Amino acid sequence: MNNRISSYLTTDTISPAPYEPRSFDDASQAVDALTALYERNTAFLIDHFAQLAQGAPVTARYRAFYPQVSIETRSYGQADSRLSYGHVTAPGLYTTTVTRPTLFRHYLKNQLDLLMRNHRVPVTVSESTTPIPLHFAFGEGAHVEASGSAFFDIPMRDIFDTPDLNTTDDEIANGEYLPPPGEPSPLAPFTAQRIDYSLARLSHYTATGAEHFQNFVLFTNYQFYMDEFCAWARKLMADGGDGYTSFVEPGNIITKAGSSSPDQNGGSVRMPQMPAYHLKKKGHAGITMVNIGVGPSNAKTITDHIAVLRPHAWLMLGHCAGLRNSQRLGDYVLAHAYMREDHVLDDDLPLWVPIPALAEVQVALEEAVEEITGYEGFELKRIMRTGTVATIDNRNWELRDQRGPVKRLSQARAIALDMESATIAANGFRFRVPYGTLLCVSDKPLHGELKLPGMATAFYRTQVSQHLQIGIRAVQKLAAMPPETLHSRKLRSFFETAFQ
Repeated sequence: MNNRISSYLTTDTISPAPYEPRSFDDASQAVDALTALYERNTAFLIDHFAQLAQGAPVTARYRAFYPQVSIETRSYGQADSRLSYGHVTAPGLYTTTVTRPTLFRHYLKNQLDLLMRNHRVPVTVSESTTPIPLHFAFGEGAHVEASGSAFFDIPMRDIFDTPDLNTTDDEIANGEYLPPPGEPSPLAPFTAQRIDYSLARLSHYTATGAEHFQNFVLFTNYQFYMDEFCAWARKLMADGGDGYTSFVEPGNIITKAGSSSPDQNGGSVRMPQMPAYHLKKKGHAGITMVNIGVGPSNAKTITDHIAVLRPHAWLMLGHCAGLRNSQRLGDYVLAHAYMREDHVLDDDLPLWVPIPALAEVQVALEEAVEEITGYEGFELKRIMRTGTVATIDNRNWELRDQRGPVKRLSQARAIALDMESATIAANGFRFRVPYGTLLCVSDKPLHGELKLPGMATAFYRTQVSQHLQIGIRAVQKLAAMPPETLHSRKLRSFFETAFQ
């Protein structure tokens, strides 16, 4: 037997020194403690990996744990009923594991501060019983196994913990998790390992780090919108930023406000599957825009992962098929309801669950259309309709027998058809992220109006810029609202986590 293998098979696990739980009545101090514990434990794993990669003998299994934060209350006292988060619903012990506390510092501080103020009890920082997988200790974009060629003869899972997909799920967010008797209730919608999983996926799909994502996200299904967004953002940077601090492109290429060219710190990268661009502002109050491509699968995938960053809102801007004869190419559609035939969320969110429109988002989008186009009041009906948007998973539905789909669309009073909007709205509902949809009619298949190449070019040239500016104006309006106003109580179920 290989001596390196036989030397550790019967040895104990080595971990950092036990951490004594500490109570805090100051949110900043609690986050500082979470940060110190997390950095100590991840450094322990990274250091031992580096030593073993250099040929040091394997003397044990190496394990470190995620930090956790807890709160315990014995009162049924009512918190401020206007808030959709920041309080627990019943006496008991509530806890959540924590990862990347530096990245989530502002979020954690805000959530803990609300809890302590609403319940007048301290929070406790301690060490959880959930191991930190080695892959996640390295952070985003780490190629642990490639770096660890020294372990080709030793299964890495015999030495370090690796991601456990059996316990990495959305049961809490889906409202399906029931704590075992005597166990604490969840404090947050996502566990640390679920968050780490998504942070790694975000870097893979968008080619930008999680630290660059902003609290207001625009999704689109056409590269034309991304080109327009990039041109606008680069000009904004060259002109001083107007409150925005930097612009980040795939490869983490950064252009700072006041500059017309990027820093050399970023690296070149092949265009990823869903490229993301970030117009950054202090406090993550800027705009992230993502080209999700075509189809509900991509729409679900990217929102599954962005949701762990707890954004304040996301909006869909894209093209759609207009279903009414009175519509014209270039008209706008503001979704007030969604007809879901995308199927990708059927296991997580049953079709009988209604996806409501959110008043604050709807008002922001309608006001933005008025301000950018110049139409208002009754005249706005000339270029915009509100109603049901249907989302399907078959792009070539027109090639099948249309009687069934057309009947369903008519019964639903649908005014537009696409492949992403209902998915994004449904995942916003599922993850308690405020959502909205403003689409632009680019063809009318039921009426024989299909774009020819020359028509498409002219359409994109004249309409994309205006549509994008409407979306930007809408998120700027949402960003001006206090988060506690924007996050709607209608997205909360009977038994909710305290964290937003």
